[in-house]
Amino acid sequence: MRDPGAPGVSVVICAYTEDRWEDVLAAVASVRAQSRPALETLLVVDHNRDLLDRLDKEYKETDDVRVLANAGPRGLSAGRNTGIAASRGDVVAFLDDDAVAERDWLKHFAEAYDDPRVMTVGGRTEPVWASGRRPDWFPEEFDWVVGCTYRGLPRGRVRVRNVLGGNASFRREAFDAAGGFATGIGRDGDRLPLGGEETELCIRLSRARPDAVLLIDDRAVIHHRVPGVREHFRYFRTRTYAEGLSKALVARSVGAGKGLESERRYTTRVLPAGVVRGLRDALLARPGGAARAGAIVAGVLTAAGGYLVGSVRAGRGGATFSVVGLGEGGGRD
Repeated sequence: MRDPGAPGVSVVICAYTEDRWEDVLAAVASVRAQSRPALETLLVVDHNRDLLDRLDKEYKETDDVRVLANAGPRGLSAGRNTGIAASRGDVVAFLDDDAVAERDWLKHFAEAYDDPRVMTVGGRTEPVWASGRRPDWFPEEFDWVVGCTYRGLPRGRVRVRNVLGGNASFRREAFDAAGGFATGIGRDGDRLPLGGEETELCIRLSRARPDAVLLIDDRAVIHHRVPGVREHFRYFRTRTYAEGLSKALVARSVGAGKGLESERRYTTRVLPAGVVRGLRDALLARPGGAARAGAIVAGVLTAAGGYLVGSVRAGRGGATFSVVGLGEGGGRD
């Protein structure tokens, strides 16, 4: 039973393809099995009528799951905004449609909100590799490429600049203060995998509410499926390039100082240590050591290239995004 004095938590899961049907069902099941029950689960479908109708039928007999159509433009940001606008909870949590949450996920989120200054709480995301194991060449420092917690993030319950959107929660007041997720930055189905919308929102929130506390609690764990195509270097290269494009948009929105604050530490401390670790493993004849060091260097260069291209495009007005307030939303196409 939920503590009547604790904040009610609405969980938003955004879906866009029937290819992830079993994943979506597993994600919803993991929310419904929480030790600290959610107030509701909102499934937001991104402009896919067949998937919308199928999910409607699947959950029509349930009171705690609602199926909605994305009421805004195509993409993850608008889908999340639709879920926020339709939700009833004091806190809104987000779970990726190809992830499952551990049983105490919401419990750890909710506990942090006992402090009224806390506006955002994120968790730890562990990869579930399609091949059954991490590819030898894939550096842990780049697990963000597959939407997971990466080496270099702080451990425990600690203050951060931003959370990662696939495993995160926000107090409703955060959206009242800063607005919703910016459209034009985040993912849009299977197109070039842009991101960074949660970073931009968190920085915007900190500016709107300088007293706001943003946390990561690594006890709030989810397990994120990594399909086989994402275990290959081609995807790694595409995703790091797209991250550079995204960072250029974020920097345009909030300024390079804040937009790249955490990235400077990451590139000057975490990644050089990763290269050294890989080269050491190579000298010790451990599998993949030299390849991991090479992947880190390649990832940095590719992301830098994306950032330069994105900056030029933004300067020419070739890339746009918008931030909207959140009113009443939801509903079907």
